[in-house]
Amino acid sequence: MESYKRYYKYVAVIALLSLGACSEDFLNRNPQGQLTDDQVSNTKAVEWMLTGAYGLMNGNRDGTWGNYASAPSQWLFGEVAADNAHKGSELADQAVMFDIEMHNAISVNEHLSTMWNNYYEGITRCNATLRQLKVLQESGSGDRFSDQRAAEIEAEARMLRGHYYFFLWRVFRNIPYVDETISTTDAARVPNNVDVLPMIEADFQFAAQNLSDAKPLGDAGRVDQIAAKAYLGKVYLYQKKYPEALVLFKEVIAARPNLETLPFLNNFDVNTENGPESIFAAQHAINPDGGGDNANVGDMLGGLYGSAPANCCGFFNPSFDLVNSFRVTSQGLPMLDGAFRTNPYKSDFGLSGAAKSNYAVDNTLAVDPRLDYTVGRRGVPYHDWGVMPGDGWLRDPAFGGPFVAYKHMIDQADFAGNTQSGGTNYVTSLNVNIIRLADVYLMAAECAAEAGDLAYALARVNNVRARAAKLPHKSVGGTPVAAYNVQPYAAFTGKEHALDAIRFERRLELALEGHRFFDLVRWGIAKQVLEGYSTFEGSFIGAYGGLTFSEKNNYFPIPQDQIDRSGGALVQN
Repeated sequence: MESYKRYYKYVAVIALLSLGACSEDFLNRNPQGQLTDDQVSNTKAVEWMLTGAYGLMNGNRDGTWGNYASAPSQWLFGEVAADNAHKGSELADQAVMFDIEMHNAISVNEHLSTMWNNYYEGITRCNATLRQLKVLQESGSGDRFSDQRAAEIEAEARMLRGHYYFFLWRVFRNIPYVDETISTTDAARVPNNVDVLPMIEADFQFAAQNLSDAKPLGDAGRVDQIAAKAYLGKVYLYQKKYPEALVLFKEVIAARPNLETLPFLNNFDVNTENGPESIFAAQHAINPDGGGDNANVGDMLGGLYGSAPANCCGFFNPSFDLVNSFRVTSQGLPMLDGAFRTNPYKSDFGLSGAAKSNYAVDNTLAVDPRLDYTVGRRGVPYHDWGVMPGDGWLRDPAFGGPFVAYKHMIDQADFAGNTQSGGTNYVTSLNVNIIRLADVYLMAAECAAEAGDLAYALARVNNVRARAAKLPHKSVGGTPVAAYNVQPYAAFTGKEHALDAIRFERRLELALEGHRFFDLVRWGIAKQVLEGYSTFEGSFIGAYGGLTFSEKNNYFPIPQDQIDRSGGALVQN
């Protein structure tokens, strides 16, 4: 890899197919569409196989359309299935997404199959890399890796495999575990009755032990020891192994600059990707021919609508609940008691006639400035696209609401070279951060609070809030569009207060980045939060009312086609 902007699948396939050049005797050519042992028993081939394993980080096996459920941002399972966003568009468009949103998905839902198939493809590529690495190193061939590079390749492949398994585990929980020692034939019959977390943990442990802080081969898009430690700590956190997780999070924090010195907006800017806040990211790129299959195709449905500079499908509308959660008290603190739902802000929703036409944004609304860099709302500048006009950029506001997502779109000034050709500006080269430093700060704060170290927890939360306070205030004609205010907590009064504050801060800081539903589940509060949210959200748009959540909804059905193919080895959740 020569650059962090990798064309993973495109390059890997061409390279693998070109490794066995034609024989001088056409009668002795290798079989078409099939790689021989000689073709993959060399260092170059193994490196390309590893590149192919990286390729699934964008959740796309082939083409551009259809990979929404496997987006690395996990907007569908992590945000729409939570209280942060609606699927958007119109009810009949991708109606099965609405089933996921309302937790009524059944096993034939196409998005479950997409998630399953694409991430198991990533696992398959990791296993193929590990298998061929072992064959090569044991072959006695002169073309072998040094022991150091061999261990590094194994660590990279296992890190990626752990990531793919972790994403699958969060969504489906009971999944079959297949590693490089299991043949393709046997893999189809592996049952899903074993806890895979210990194996995921082992992969991240190996990666943490065998990678260094330096990026392998100097490529910014590869995994390193910092990413492995952060991800291992996250797996520990999910298992409530707080002391073990905290040690790792502190090491990650110590290895990076103070969060307060790192601009929040750099995380969502194509010009500042892979900076010091980025810990583990899906790398995206526009192909040399302008194609977008290696770009951020998973988020493409979130392209805006109508007269917007990037207009596609009008999906992924932030909820009223999320928007109002950014409201603050007179002390500049979040409303942890739920008071943000009292006299809620609705933008121009529900207005008609002159009231609609003459709507002006309420610049007295006291909010955290992160709101307007997370959500687009009428009367407020959106990137460099101009002032968000409301319905003109929305597909069906009566169903999806009046708001649009912000973080996954890029500035219009950056469209050239960073969007798919043909006017599809909603397919971009913007990377997706799967773990970033602010996430690590808040996970560390959570672990510390659980262990009773409220001082450390307070300091990390206030680091995140101090950075948020530095965001530029948006204005129109020199007048601020809101009464922006974000202040630090003076103290946590106890463990419960600390955890409430940390959980709320995660919602604000990481909103629409794919964490929310999984956080609610691991905290054990999904039923309480989502049913309360449904009552609130349903008061605006009836379609979202009446949600009933039970323990079985903590994860999703296993795709029926996988159960059928397994011959009974897989058991439905």
